[in-house]
Amino acid sequence: MTTVEENVTQPAPGEDRHPSLALANTAMALPGGHFIDLLGTPATASHWLIERGLAPADAALGEMCAAQLRALREQIRALFASRVAALPALPVALAAVNDAMTRVPTAPLLQWDEKTGPYRSTPHPTTALVDHALAALAADAADLLTAPAAERLTACASTPCNRYLLRNGRRHWCSTRCGDRARAARAYARRTRPAAD
Repeated sequence: MTTVEENVTQPAPGEDRHPSLALANTAMALPGGHFIDLLGTPATASHWLIERGLAPADAALGEMCAAQLRALREQIRALFASRVAALPALPVALAAVNDAMTRVPTAPLLQWDEKTGPYRSTPHPTTALVDHALAALAADAADLLTAPAAERLTACASTPCNRYLLRNGRRHWCSTRCGDRARAARAYARRTRPAAD
């Protein structure tokens, strides 16, 4: 990753507590019409899950699994946008998050070993790795949207940034970079405003 990308991908406020917020922010619009997708390839999607403890270190997603992760990201973004704009949620976004949460067992299942007898465990076969990650991310999104912290959920106020954050005080920017850009745009607008007659 280049220095510019490292600076751009610094976590927005709240991402450390809410992996669903971090997921929503993996697609970033940048000035000049540029775009970064941290889940753009199976390798980068695998790396993103591994960094957040949602997949084992040797995980290697295929394109279909990476596409599922990107699809959930878009539905979570739609729910965040609805919440920020105080609009009704899109039914398809609600259905996607609820579907992801219900694909995997939430309670340890009863298992039986021939030698040691009954025990409880949550199945986590490699083939269900993505389902477990999607369920965890969807549950986190549901928790965030229904928690008191949802009142602080906002979109970055710096154009063209499309990231979300949990507002802390008056800060409405996802990063120092966006705050600096917004302040520079305001200063430029003041300098170039025509003088009143």
